[in-house]
Amino acid sequence: MATSVLTLALLSLYFVFSPASAADRITANSSIADGQTLVSAGGVFELGFFTPPTSTARFLGIWYKDIAPLTVVWVANRQAPIIGTTASLVINSTGSLVLADRSGHMFWSPAPSNVTSSTPVAQLLDSGNFLIVDANGTGAVLWQSFDHPSDTLLPGMKLGWELTTGLDRYLTTWASPADPSPGDYRFEIDIRGVPEGFIWYNGTLPVYRNGPWNGLRFSGEPEMEPDNGNFLFEFVANSTDVYYTFLVDGGGGGDVISRFVLNQSTLQRYVWLQQQQAWNLYWSLPRDQCDRYAECGAYGVCDASASPMCGCPTGFTPASPREWALRDGSAGCARTTRLNCTGDGFLALPGVKLPDVTNATADASVSLDQCRQRCLANCSCLAYSASSIKGGESGCIIWTSPLIDIRQFESGGQNLFIRLAASDLPSNGDNSKKKNTALAVVLSLLGLLLFGLGGFFIWTKFFRNKGRFQSTRRLTSFDSSNPLYPVQDRNTEEESSQSNGLVDVTLFDMATIALSTDNFATSAKLGEGGFGAVYKGELGGGQTVAVKRLSKYSTQGLDEFKNEVMLIAKLQHVNLVRLLGCCVHGEERILVYEYMENKSLDTFIFGTYVDQTCRSSTRIMDLQIGSL
Repeated sequence: MATSVLTLALLSLYFVFSPASAADRITANSSIADGQTLVSAGGVFELGFFTPPTSTARFLGIWYKDIAPLTVVWVANRQAPIIGTTASLVINSTGSLVLADRSGHMFWSPAPSNVTSSTPVAQLLDSGNFLIVDANGTGAVLWQSFDHPSDTLLPGMKLGWELTTGLDRYLTTWASPADPSPGDYRFEIDIRGVPEGFIWYNGTLPVYRNGPWNGLRFSGEPEMEPDNGNFLFEFVANSTDVYYTFLVDGGGGGDVISRFVLNQSTLQRYVWLQQQQAWNLYWSLPRDQCDRYAECGAYGVCDASASPMCGCPTGFTPASPREWALRDGSAGCARTTRLNCTGDGFLALPGVKLPDVTNATADASVSLDQCRQRCLANCSCLAYSASSIKGGESGCIIWTSPLIDIRQFESGGQNLFIRLAASDLPSNGDNSKKKNTALAVVLSLLGLLLFGLGGFFIWTKFFRNKGRFQSTRRLTSFDSSNPLYPVQDRNTEEESSQSNGLVDVTLFDMATIALSTDNFATSAKLGEGGFGAVYKGELGGGQTVAVKRLSKYSTQGLDEFKNEVMLIAKLQHVNLVRLLGCCVHGEERILVYEYMENKSLDTFIFGTYVDQTCRSSTRIMDLQIGSL
């Protein structure tokens, strides 16, 4: 009671004797009454009493001095509006800064500091920071408005935590344009797991998440260009502090005026355009539907440029196909194959906002490859990524809970490696695994090549020149370009092996024969007899040949045909057409002769010796094809 009476007495004296002030500070012998202001030394900011649009209440706040309309960046008595103009800001006898009216009713006072001073001074700086310092030579900061933001973050302010004291600096919206009391939305740095920023509704429901800091920017804000000449962004995370801050003009101040504002559920950065005398919206978040927290559910990937926006990565399918078909992806995606720990690999998702890291762990001291090995060794690990992309990918973030709030960017973003069962891995999904198996693949191919070369060598050395088939079993096709040798009878094998008069006959493949005769075209037919038709053909080297296609209704066996071919090939006579080769393909039996111009083929085929000795065995002596 005595203290209240003393405070009331002092306030009465201040109201009577304190002159209107345009200075930048308040001492124990001065005050700021309604209608008076403090102005920072450089004339950038002003502190005083104001009334919001459409309101009648009075509030103590800080605004830009020479910018119209009034742009308030900080409010002291957000939850205690003043009715009337009788309030004043004073430093009382105990050294506390107090906002009270003449009746002694206190509307606001800074939280007590652990450091006290007998000579406190309250001062407004050109940065917009209003602070209380010890004027007794130490200059220690006892309290500052930058530690207690309203809805605006100014250059040099810290958004985040002072871990040693538990101080949490966060932004809260105005309840309405006419009411600066705290609204429903708050933007703060969440230090659980890996630090990242959240917009919360009513303090519990996440609305937007900007992702973890990656050394250059927040993972979900690729438009944050580092050191772009106008802004310098910085994020500090150590044992004593976790906070985000920014500077303008590289920290030099200059002509750039910018503020970062939480406007209901939206984060907005504004810059002041001097020529237009207006605020310009530099960027705004959330930027689209994909920025809504968990828009596509667990493991879902949101792509604002796609339709539908929600998709499942390889190895996953919609958890609720019906809702998915109705463009509701909130149920997310489910794995196609369960993980079994051993044999798993990773699917690379490039250019994404990293998932929620509230339950993730980070280690900046390891390489990305070491991070992969850690994840493989931990059966609970579901994904990993680099914790920093500054100067290349390094560090490690590991997720052990479902991956939530992933979005795809057209440019920017980071690489995320999702664990998949081996059966779900695409051929190009896990580059690391491919590297590990590349040597084995190369060695396998080399072994096959050596085996093939060895087999070819053995065949060439021991079988190619033996002059006979190694098996008498009936074949359906023996298309090749190898010489043909007769089938030996077991009873005459010894006799045949002693013969040196074997003749090679070329085997033509069916494709070559069909191509040379234009697929046995009628226009290429020279004639036809009881045992088949004869066609004019041209081989690949330009050689013209006569092709006899024997009837498919022949009952002659393959071995008999081979032996008869060899018999014809041995017949060398000036009056006989030379046999060039043959083809056997399925039921096809084909003979290829040299082609003679301006002669009658029967002149050569039906020579006296052949006509008398070989007509029945060759089955080709009945064809008269007219003048060639």
